[in-house]
Amino acid sequence: MSDLQDQMKQAVAAAAVEQIRDGMVLGLGSGSTAALMIQGLGEKLRRGELRDIVGVTTSFQGEVLAAELGIPLQSLNAVDRIDLAIDGADEVDPFFQLIKGGGACHVQEKLVAVRAKRFVVVVDSTKLVDTLNLGFLLPVEVLPGAWRQVKGQLGEMGGDAQLRMAVRKAGPVVTDQGNLVLDVKFAGGISDPQTLEKAINNLPGVLENGLFVNLTDQVLVGEIAAGVPGVRDLVKR
Repeated sequence: MSDLQDQMKQAVAAAAVEQIRDGMVLGLGSGSTAALMIQGLGEKLRRGELRDIVGVTTSFQGEVLAAELGIPLQSLNAVDRIDLAIDGADEVDPFFQLIKGGGACHVQEKLVAVRAKRFVVVVDSTKLVDTLNLGFLLPVEVLPGAWRQVKGQLGEMGGDAQLRMAVRKAGPVVTDQGNLVLDVKFAGGISDPQTLEKAINNLPGVLENGLFVNLTDQVLVGEIAAGVPGVRDLVKR
């Protein structure tokens, strides 16, 4: 990661933490920017600037980090509400539609986002796109016994799907749910995320895909202006 990109992530993570209030049940997202937000939250709790916070994490990685920072945690089943969820994204289009799942956590991330009263997305400016899927592949979580079948069905829908392979480990990536991930490219990108999200999720063997449609309430963008890191509150088209 470049130094400028790191500064953008730090700025937007700090801005997100400023939205947290005492007594909130928080959805704590996954990925590098969300991790910076969790660290900022932990610091505020340690200094006594925030109180009575409960976190619901979207990944095992986030759970470990939050626990190390002393953030009280509950499972999704144990809370009766989520006041605010803060998470990153791999791509954001002008209509606030997202692709998530670069870290293979999109199932739990979507469960938390759907449950939240407000869903705030924190990204750096490199994640903003005009059309989804031109630059970032769409993750689709599938049952291990069905990945070849789903790959073929996605091909019939115009998607070139490849099984995501692990790095520094032999074999495929395995999600926190014990499933596999197909990364899919649609020629020309995704022009109708809402229809495609439903169509993919209707395929037998698919658990969830990385299209987050009509869920995002606010997008905070870290950017560098005149050499200084700042945050822009994006306006939905």
